[in-house]
Amino acid sequence: MSDVSQNVVYRGFLRLVDYLPLPTVRTQRRIALAVLLSQALIAVTGSVVRVTASGLGCPTWPKCFDDSLVPLASDEVPWWHQAIEFGNRQIAVWIVVTCSAAIVLAVTRARRRREVLVYAWIMPASTLFQGVLGGITVLTGLSWWVVGAHMLVSCAMVWIAATLYVKVAQDDAGETRPEAPPISRRLVALSGAVMALVLAAGVTVTGAGPHAGDRTHPEAIDRLHASIPALSLVHGLLVASYFAVLLVVAAQVWRGDASETVRRRVKIVLIVAGAQSLIGVVQYFTNVPALLVVLHVAGACSVIAETAILYQLMAPRKVGADVGAVTAKAG
Repeated sequence: MSDVSQNVVYRGFLRLVDYLPLPTVRTQRRIALAVLLSQALIAVTGSVVRVTASGLGCPTWPKCFDDSLVPLASDEVPWWHQAIEFGNRQIAVWIVVTCSAAIVLAVTRARRRREVLVYAWIMPASTLFQGVLGGITVLTGLSWWVVGAHMLVSCAMVWIAATLYVKVAQDDAGETRPEAPPISRRLVALSGAVMALVLAAGVTVTGAGPHAGDRTHPEAIDRLHASIPALSLVHGLLVASYFAVLLVVAAQVWRGDASETVRRRVKIVLIVAGAQSLIGVVQYFTNVPALLVVLHVAGACSVIAETAILYQLMAPRKVGADVGAVTAKAG
């Protein structure tokens, strides 16, 4: 499509969107929060599918069965597995898609800055990608690395949704003002990179663990054949590294110039990360019970979101009298 055609299409889209009521910033932020919660919800319900062994409750994709869009009575697939897997697909369609579309319409109608528009458009685009990846997961028979990739993409979307949640609340005419020492913000970015490694290591533990995702033909599922204690040790060391970086950030924030908002957020991140680590430890020593797996995924989404929010609040956009910039201390 040529640039001229693209401009015509987009102008037509804007004319249609302008028939909608003009949303306030509060409304936009509420929708952005719904987007964030929906992205986390799809990850959590995905873990429910896995631990209940319902991953192949709908053995085909995009239909549930070859000749049916919805579950059918089957001797090979118990009805509750079908209900859980089909329900997870419905959540993706009705909640994630609806929220993704709503935030695009809201920020477009409000004519928000380009940055916000880009983050908003990532939501429906990523949802489409996740749908296809979910289909590949089913069609490959729950291969551990495809399931892991599906989870990691969900984690990335939680980070992006949390970033959008913060940015929607900021004034488009504002300028970025530091509210913490620049080195502290760079360390939070480093903690995010370490957290990505933590999540990747967690995926390998799950890939070798007891929850294969399907009990119908567990022997046919591609699993990671590696030592679970060794994988868990790597995972744990990376978690310790994440905490070490956070503690350095906390020390800098409390002895340096930082806003009260940033200090409060650092506390929240430490508390959430601590609770998540405790769940992980209990999970390991209790042979990975299903409920704790679900809570662990929910905890991971919380840590991701809170870390992303902390990173953004260290350098928010402010205007006029709202500007209360911190005199940053380099190093």
